[in-house]
Amino acid sequence: MAGDDLIELKFRLFDGTDIGPNKYDPSTTVASLKEAILARWPQGTEIAPKTINDVKLINAGKILENTWTITESRVPVCELPGGVITMHVVVRPPMLDKNNERPLAKDPKTNRCACTIL
Repeated sequence: MAGDDLIELKFRLFDGTDIGPNKYDPSTTVASLKEAILARWPQGTEIAPKTINDVKLINAGKILENTWTITESRVPVCELPGGVITMHVVVRPPMLDKNNERPLAKDPKTNRCACTIL
């Protein structure tokens, strides 16, 4: 059966809420997943992506490329048969205005992670 080949995914947003779980074909691209995330993004949130380029998907510590399929993005060692795969969603912060080095967003500065990856 074709339905048995579907992969169940859910997407964990930065605030801890989830989108999904939903079932996807293994040949679905990461770009298509990002479009589905944008379509189901919770309304009324302060931070919302505008395009798929504002969204990064992370699975098992790997940032997924838009051209990859779900099959190429999977880490079978970490998955349970029949289980739901959770991918983390990161939203790109607003761009800076080059003239005055201030965020283009109207909101005042909020507490955000200031991690540096070396």
